[in-house]
Amino acid sequence: KLHSDLDKGVGTVKYTLSGDGAGTVFTIDETTGDIHAIRSLDREEKPFYTLRAQAVDVDTKKPLEPESEFIIKVQDINDNEPKFLDGPYVASVPEMSPVGAYVLQVKATDADDPTYGNSARVVYSILQGQPYFSIDPKTGVIRTALPNMDREVKEQYQVLIQAKDMGGQLGGLAGTTTVNITLTDVNDNPPRFPKSIFHLKVPESSHVGSAIGRIRAVDPDFGKNAEIEYNIVPGDGGNLFEITTDENTQEGVIKLKKPLDFETKKAYTFKVEASNLHLDHRFHSVGPFKDTATVKINVLDMDEPPVFSKPMYTMEVYEDTPVGTIIGAVTAQDLDAGSSSVRYFIDWKNDVDSYFTIDATEGTIATNELLDRESTAQYNFSILASKVSNPLLTSKVNVIVNVLDVNEFPPEISVPYETSVCENAKPGQVIQTVTAADKDLSPAGQRFSFRLSAEASNKPNFTVHDYRNNTAGIETRRNGYSRRQQELYFLPVVIEDSSYPVQSSTNTMTIRVCRCDSDGTILSCNVEAIFLPVGLSTGALIAILLCIVILLVIVVLYVALRRQKKKDTLMTSKEDIRDNVIHYDDEGGGEEDTQAFDIGALRNPKVIEDNKMRRDIKPDTLRFPRQRPPVEDNTDIRDFIHQRLQENDGDPTAPPYDSLATYAYEGNGSVAESLSSIDSLTTEADQDYDYLSDWGPRFKILADMFGEEESYNPDKVT
Repeated sequence: KLHSDLDKGVGTVKYTLSGDGAGTVFTIDETTGDIHAIRSLDREEKPFYTLRAQAVDVDTKKPLEPESEFIIKVQDINDNEPKFLDGPYVASVPEMSPVGAYVLQVKATDADDPTYGNSARVVYSILQGQPYFSIDPKTGVIRTALPNMDREVKEQYQVLIQAKDMGGQLGGLAGTTTVNITLTDVNDNPPRFPKSIFHLKVPESSHVGSAIGRIRAVDPDFGKNAEIEYNIVPGDGGNLFEITTDENTQEGVIKLKKPLDFETKKAYTFKVEASNLHLDHRFHSVGPFKDTATVKINVLDMDEPPVFSKPMYTMEVYEDTPVGTIIGAVTAQDLDAGSSSVRYFIDWKNDVDSYFTIDATEGTIATNELLDRESTAQYNFSILASKVSNPLLTSKVNVIVNVLDVNEFPPEISVPYETSVCENAKPGQVIQTVTAADKDLSPAGQRFSFRLSAEASNKPNFTVHDYRNNTAGIETRRNGYSRRQQELYFLPVVIEDSSYPVQSSTNTMTIRVCRCDSDGTILSCNVEAIFLPVGLSTGALIAILLCIVILLVIVVLYVALRRQKKKDTLMTSKEDIRDNVIHYDDEGGGEEDTQAFDIGALRNPKVIEDNKMRRDIKPDTLRFPRQRPPVEDNTDIRDFIHQRLQENDGDPTAPPYDSLATYAYEGNGSVAESLSSIDSLTTEADQDYDYLSDWGPRFKILADMFGEEESYNPDKVT
């Protein structure tokens, strides 16, 4: 309520209100000054309002007092319940945790004024989830309330939490939220086999490495805590089997390590141990985290192929053994209960297998062809054995036959067959050490002996010294040798082996006499070197040969240049204006030799073909009066040239060399006739050029030129 001291209660004062919420939230009675709220107020929306009031004269509208400011504060009431802004919650706690283990802290918010009364004081409690969990009423921390909660018994828990204001008193407002709590796994359970004995049946034909069965131990834990490792306890049959863990199913997979044989052993019994890989030391007191079970395996009998007594057979036979000789035998047996007969045969793969045969019933192997150790020293083939009752069941074994050597080849001297001796050699000097080779397979300790043949023993040139170690030395027996007297010596050497029967051979060695220096180094062994000057060395010979080659190259180049130059002199310049140009390589009679080619026949179609003169001598100068070509023959020039070409092509007297013929026939009808000087039969001195004046004004300049030349010729007699 507002009131001015100037207000006498007679209605002369008017009250006005302005500021926050004036007219919308608050209104004032203009006469009495009473302030009223015209709508509900919410402290959480706006806790206070600042207003201004003034008293005004009703008549003059002027303020009676200065404007005054005042604040209206909204007083809080408990109209907001607590709220969990982060709910619902998800939490986890390990199983088997002790009482009071921390799980989660929740928090509720109350929008009421915490400074006024208990409207914003919140208290927490559990409505659902006891007796497993508890909550601190002030802090909202949730903890475990029971010990040893087992995940394998119950894994998920849903706890309902309440937050109530007014300190939890009656009439307070409350809000709730849900907390989903999961017990996480710990390795608190050992693996256990569901049964103590596992029975497996395995065919004896099972392959090594194949899986023959599976067993499984159950572990109620989860994840890595449930990972199991299986092991075979050493004992009966443990060395024939192995067990591994299937990572996906955690099963123990039993595999075969060695082949099974029903006839040898029909059953195996061993123990398998299952244990956890990841142990938790907190639960060691519970007991060992492993379990053991017994596995019994019964081997099933299968129809199997025959079994050879050996994994491989090795036999020996002498070469050239008669065909049909038995060299050995193979044996296979059917080990099944109902024993069956066995048949043998060779596994044919190539032609080598045809050297032997086998008895189908007894398994004896015999030669089928003569054997030669020098051709093939060892044979390798396969023998197959099959059951008569089931021929499809076969087994295979390898047979190696070694061909033994018979001493049939004599020893021979090893290379080289040729050696040399110096002219200045001394007696007793070793010029070559030789060894022997034998095509036969030499047994251990075989010895070769060396000696000269009987006819060579009496010659005083060379001898053979046997060193008794399968080598021998060729020694000189005289002081010096001469190439001029004898260049080559042939030494027969007899070699014997120690096998039975003894084989020997005579090998001829060629000994060449060579020129050597004082140290015994060979300088030359060629026969031509005997006739060379003594002081001429190899370098000097090479220099002489090089000079000869250079001289030959110079001569060849000189001849080639001469021929090229001669060829160039025969070429005629393109500026040559002669009408008759003939190129050939033989020497002619000069420019006056116009009879080398019948130009007249080319120029004048009426020239008689029979009037031909010799082309190999210089013709005499013939003077005939100048004639005009007949004008009555009007033959086309192309037909004329074609005709002349055919005549020249068919002329057997035409020169065999290439020539250049110029066809410049102007044809009939020319008033000036031909202007070529080649066609003129008179010399230049006898020419009369007066007729040029008769040709008309077109040839006036030509007539004046030749007329002046004739008039000024001092040699001409008029």
